[in-house]
Amino acid sequence: MSVDHTMPILVVDDYKTMIRIIRNLLKQIGFDDVDEAADGSEALGKMREKRYGLVISDWNMEPMTGYELLKEVRADEKLARTPFIMVTAESKTENVIAAKKAGVNNYIVKPFNAQTLKSKIDAVFGD
Repeated sequence: MSVDHTMPILVVDDYKTMIRIIRNLLKQIGFDDVDEAADGSEALGKMREKRYGLVISDWNMEPMTGYELLKEVRADEKLARTPFIMVTAESKTENVIAAKKAGVNNYIVKPFNAQTLKSKIDAVFGD
């Protein structure tokens, strides 16, 4: 399955600057349809209203973390198949393992560039 550059992407982060950075990186690699949410619960609401081709979520957010969002998404049969990339400043092994067990498709450690983001997205879609 090749990457569809027209698919809508949801970027979830409580830090506006990080959303802007990820949005710009996505634009550099050819994605224009990008929505944003400030935390997991806002993201969940948006995901229940619109079908996203990919979710890129920060781990550390309040009140609902990216990890909690991931578990909610995987538990919801309508959302469970949505590709999910977790972004975090922490490369703790136990976090990576927990995210993998919860069903994350890929994992990016900050800071990262457009090439890293592209290769992670390509890996998720098997390109």
